[in-house]
Amino acid sequence: MPSTTRTKPANGTAVTPRKTGSTSASPSEDPRINVGARVKSLREAMDLSLRDLAERSGVSAPMLSQVERGDTSPTLAVAQKIAAGLDLTLSQLLRLDEDRHVVVVRGGQGRTRRRRGHKVEELTPPLPGQRADVSEHTLAPGAATGGPGDPPMHEPGSRETAVVLEGAVELFIDGRRHELAAGDSVTFDADLPHHFENNASDEARLVAVVAAGLRRG
Repeated sequence: MPSTTRTKPANGTAVTPRKTGSTSASPSEDPRINVGARVKSLREAMDLSLRDLAERSGVSAPMLSQVERGDTSPTLAVAQKIAAGLDLTLSQLLRLDEDRHVVVVRGGQGRTRRRRGHKVEELTPPLPGQRADVSEHTLAPGAATGGPGDPPMHEPGSRETAVVLEGAVELFIDGRRHELAAGDSVTFDADLPHHFENNASDEARLVAVVAAGLRRG
């Protein structure tokens, strides 16, 4: 009967066990390889090089390369750093919150960033190969989206639908201005230069859905 042993490096507890005995897991079942492949897919989806992720996470590029190839199992401490570098929690990186085809993102637990009165919470998990993203934007009075530090322009063919939940905003796209109030929605070609502004005296909140590569012609 095969036995299971756990390797414990000097700097912490290993994330995954290693099996010994007559039965071995296939490459697709080996959690070390799956974690490494997931790290690589997520890194590439964010357009990060190994050096970029090393700077963001504090984990050396050679170590990241070994993890991605499945040559080594990261300790929990290292996995936590890698997750942070990918803007994830540890449970999201290790897919502990996933039930095969279902991923739940609890309210207020999405990846969040703030800049000059603009708060963005990502409502969709960062899954490899994902072609649509949902995000909630909160704009303080006088704040706007699309400034320095915001995500780059969407890829060619992308389409965006935004729904205003609270307050009022103005959409500037392709040289035109569109006024939107609570309950209004708008759909537009997201690969054109655009941004939202809150020029009212109250906070505004909207949800944006971006689907990649849908437009034809």
